[in-house]
Amino acid sequence: MQSKKDTFQRLLEIMDILREKCPWDNVQTNETLRTLTIEETYELADAILEGNDEAIGKELGDLLLHIVFYAKIGEEKGAFNIETVMQNLIDKLIYRHPHIFSDTKVENAKEVEENWEQLKLKEKNGNKSVLSGVPDSLPAMIKANRIQDKARGVGFDWEERSQVWDKLQEEFSELKAEVEKGNQDGIEDEFGDLFFSLINTARLYGINPENALERTNRKFISRFNYLEKETITKGRDLKEMSLAEMDEIWEKAKKAQKKNAQ
Repeated sequence: MQSKKDTFQRLLEIMDILREKCPWDNVQTNETLRTLTIEETYELADAILEGNDEAIGKELGDLLLHIVFYAKIGEEKGAFNIETVMQNLIDKLIYRHPHIFSDTKVENAKEVEENWEQLKLKEKNGNKSVLSGVPDSLPAMIKANRIQDKARGVGFDWEERSQVWDKLQEEFSELKAEVEKGNQDGIEDEFGDLFFSLINTARLYGINPENALERTNRKFISRFNYLEKETITKGRDLKEMSLAEMDEIWEKAKKAQKKNAQ
């Protein structure tokens, strides 16, 4: 049986062969791979949400292929190779875990995160903002969560998490006021503030807002599919049904979903 080192070496050798002999692999660039990498990342995210360990293993393999591919392109350019990629990561992990590889003391995971952010700032020599490490292209919800995480890392946070509820109520009231005025621009602005506060609330209570929303998305899809199926079975058309009729089937869908979850 091959060792992990031998298996990884074999993967690198296969990448070299494909880059030289495969017409498709030969013409790929960082730019052409980018969208495919994003797609593979989402497929991994789906597998994680489904709790499918076999699929997670396969999707991790696909992502590893992309990492090896980018490293090969970097080597061809004379910019970096897989060794420098891994060494940079090793150096970073050791540097950012002084509580493991040095004499820094921490009490919990929160202090580890705070130290991590402080060390990242030192790496930047104070020339960049605390928030500069948040990618511009992140989806808005994930970006908001990361922004808040980074701000917390330097102490910008509520003293008590329960304080956030007053802020949430304040933002909701401001949104209602703009709705009553009929000010579309103001409504959008206040919706943004309310969403941001909701995400902040989720973070404070240890909830990943992206996961929570996706959980609800899947729940809604399941119930709506049940509604459609029941409607078709009865020879009805959703467009011709009243909201009360649809709601009756919707409640059945909720009960069926809860029963299946038990």
